[in-house]
Amino acid sequence: MQFIRITSFLLGITCVILFIPPLTLHRILNIGNATGLLVGILFILYGIFAKIIHVKIQTLWKSVFGKALISIAGTMIVCCVLLAIIISVCMIRAVNKEPDSDVPLLVLGCQVKGTHPSMMLTERLETANKYLKEHDNAVCILSGGKGEDEEISEAECMYHYLIEHGISADRLIMESRSTSTRENLQFSLEIMEEYNLGNTVAIVTNEFHEYRAFRIAEKLDIEPYAVAANTHWWMFPTYLVREWYGVIYEWLGIAHNR
Repeated sequence: MQFIRITSFLLGITCVILFIPPLTLHRILNIGNATGLLVGILFILYGIFAKIIHVKIQTLWKSVFGKALISIAGTMIVCCVLLAIIISVCMIRAVNKEPDSDVPLLVLGCQVKGTHPSMMLTERLETANKYLKEHDNAVCILSGGKGEDEEISEAECMYHYLIEHGISADRLIMESRSTSTRENLQFSLEIMEEYNLGNTVAIVTNEFHEYRAFRIAEKLDIEPYAVAANTHWWMFPTYLVREWYGVIYEWLGIAHNR
């Protein structure tokens, strides 16, 4: 019992350490770090009050209703863990599908701070810049519209960044209408057809986001490859968990979030 309590408490502290930096450093609170912090707090509370909790569980187990309640809760926990593992495996497989030729590049937009790329968009642009310099014949579609709190479109921001980093303007095509991942792919497909670029594209986005982008691309008959940007370690857990929800919504067809 003592080992379980200590382990639970340490797991809780680890969760808090992993998920609180986006909130404290950049005031980012979303379903990803909210979930991580909640799980961490529950682990900590269990570590502190394990004996009391076990007594309550034993008491509940003596009734039919209690057994049903505990069984349902346990099943839900197991299903959530298995679902997270399955989605994570799908994400890893998507990231590892890298292009082996100069296929067109598609950079998915992300938040712009005024006229400058956010940290996550910068990660994508650094990755795109490296790819374009290694693949001289590849053209690049920059996809992202203008949000209410952005002074310019994400596509325009990406265009200026890549020009300033030595990429020729004639290799860059802007798509400035999209407001979601689905629209990124839909509107970019129109550009691919207009410029006779075929239906194969290497998608630049953060590693946690590649799988969902793949799912949407394949529904549009686009053959996707991954050129994944690396997310800063202190942001990765938050957006990984957030993306688990995004993938579930995509599987169920009930949301088209970024």
